[in-house]
Amino acid sequence: MARINSPAELEEFRKDIISKKDPNRPCIAVCTGTGCLALGAANVVAAFKEEIEKQKLQSKVDVVDIRETGCPGFCERGPIIVIYPEEICYLQVQPGDAKEIIFETILGKKIIDRLLYVDLTADKKVVHESEIPFYKNQKRLLLGNNIKIDPKSIDDYLALGGYSALVKALFHLTPEQVLELVKNSKLRGRGGAGFLTGVKWEFARRSPDKTKYVIVNADEGDPGAFMDRALLEGNPHAVLEGLIIGAYAIGSHEGYFYVRQEYPLAVKNIGIAIKQAEEYGFVGKNILGSGFDFTIKVHQGAGAFVCGEETALLMSLEGKPGEPRPRPPYPAVKGLWGKPTNINNVETWANVPLIIKNGSDFLTSIGTEGSKGTKIFSLVGKVNNTGLVEVPMGITLRDIIYKVGGGIPGGKKFKAVQTGGPSGGCIPEEFLDIQVDFDELAKVGAIMGSGGMIVMDEDTCMVDVARYFLNFLTDESCGKCTPCREGIRQMLKILTNISKGRGREGDIELLEELARTTGDASLCALGRTAPNPVLSTIRYFRDEYEAHIKDKRCPAYVCKELISYYIDPDKCQACMICLRKCPAEAIDGGKNRIHIIDQNKCTKCGTCFEVCPSRFGAVTRLSGEPVPPPFPEEKRTIVRKSKDK
Repeated sequence: MARINSPAELEEFRKDIISKKDPNRPCIAVCTGTGCLALGAANVVAAFKEEIEKQKLQSKVDVVDIRETGCPGFCERGPIIVIYPEEICYLQVQPGDAKEIIFETILGKKIIDRLLYVDLTADKKVVHESEIPFYKNQKRLLLGNNIKIDPKSIDDYLALGGYSALVKALFHLTPEQVLELVKNSKLRGRGGAGFLTGVKWEFARRSPDKTKYVIVNADEGDPGAFMDRALLEGNPHAVLEGLIIGAYAIGSHEGYFYVRQEYPLAVKNIGIAIKQAEEYGFVGKNILGSGFDFTIKVHQGAGAFVCGEETALLMSLEGKPGEPRPRPPYPAVKGLWGKPTNINNVETWANVPLIIKNGSDFLTSIGTEGSKGTKIFSLVGKVNNTGLVEVPMGITLRDIIYKVGGGIPGGKKFKAVQTGGPSGGCIPEEFLDIQVDFDELAKVGAIMGSGGMIVMDEDTCMVDVARYFLNFLTDESCGKCTPCREGIRQMLKILTNISKGRGREGDIELLEELARTTGDASLCALGRTAPNPVLSTIRYFRDEYEAHIKDKRCPAYVCKELISYYIDPDKCQACMICLRKCPAEAIDGGKNRIHIIDQNKCTKCGTCFEVCPSRFGAVTRLSGEPVPPPFPEEKRTIVRKSKDK
């Protein structure tokens, strides 16, 4: 492909691409994002290609295309395929289904019921992707194109209008006008802090230094979060286009993608996208004949969570230890190698082409007064429909969890949802109807963060949740400042003691004091937000802390040191199931002999409790109660009545 040198050439090329696409031609789009690949999507693609070749369908005027796409979000039901133009969505597709799909759906125009989504609330099977409740209740401005394009094909992106926003910016708007559009859109950074993007850009633009940098922060480190990964894997050109527009507005001629090393597919796809953009003339010298120059490099981070903080990221990019710098000066004034630098996360950059193409009103018409547009969340934990969800700001937590997420599995009761990653707060059931935006979440002790959302049910111990996240943060703290390094470590020590039955009166108050001091005195956002899991769980679940400390009891039966398992001799039927399944061989018994758990051998894994037939219910969990003495040996024999012939 020859370099495109003007907007007119681009439009001619775009028309040529579209003219070669038959809208009625069957196309099987297979999600090959990381999640579906882990579930065998590569084998599904290979099976489709093999079946097409076997049946020589290519000779039938190339009757069907196979498109390998990015993640559409419904990770719980992968591998996912969507058949166009009908938009038929099949879930959990296996390689063995390829032949049936080709013959029945592609050639026979018939629906395969067993591969459809079953809407239990309406008692019906759903054929089309847009009608599945998981998708129906979203507003997918950024994720919507993931299943429609091959992320390794710039032509697919151009066919959907890609780089038209860049043309508008370079040839119809001044840098100042681009800046005003972004400011007027009220777009807030999606990386966690929620600072107004346009204002941040303006700081960098106003800096008198001629050398400036723009950076994509793709160092996504929150446990369970994968929003940025999905965008880079599935639609890298959207992020790239946003970055180039931002560079033009700020006056930068060099940019970086800082991507965590654990995202090999994202690194691969953004590398391909940059190379293609260079070949087409969207990156490099004199972009599209506009006179604007811009080059991009990709840097792989080593996986340190703290490098998600922008000043630590800059240190890492400079080849130094990833430790945060004191602010001010802010990166917009003194950033990479001492030059003005603007850093936004992946999702923020991906919003920019939408704003430039459609105007600032496009974003301000969505969301709440203080939070505009949509937000992508990774919805994980104890919820039926796990995956990526893109929803308008202002939606309630209840709608996300129940309408999009499909509720809590197994009829369990909702207990809490943690938003904002490991430094986020846990929100109880009483606030399920709160609007999800930057300001409202802060009012209940939580944060938006980059978009992690972990749902917890009645079997979750909130003391253990706080301990888990502080354990993560202890490992990830860079150790540069004392309040963060020692404050988190001491809170973790107290929480560990509480979970092991060694809690003492006054521990709750000490935790609160340590949390406040750590939050107030830490250098960067990691330390300042680290107390959130502790403070929010104490605030809303103080009774669980008191049960652990005063009664030495874990109400959720999670903290192993506070749990014991006991077999009720009056209910035991000597079926030997628990005896066979016990991994520690801690159960003594036999045929017609009541079983007994050796408490010295028991590892408290809970296997016996799980496998004991519900009709017997012989295995009991104890917490805060003494284990009854061993059942006398002479009474352990079960005398069974013989059945009448």
